[in-house]
Amino acid sequence: MEVGGAPGLAGVRDTKDRNGDTLVFNRAVWEHFLMGVKAERFDAPQS
Repeated sequence: MEVGGAPGLAGVRDTKDRNGDTLVFNRAVWEHFLMGVKAERFDAPQS
């Protein structure tokens, strides 16, 4: 995964498929997602 930025935007693409599409997110939405990752909100429950 590769993340790049432009003013107000974050672009995400698969480094194994450089000719594939890039997902573009509003910077505020991307930062909210990152806060969830850091807070481990997306981790699978341990069995």
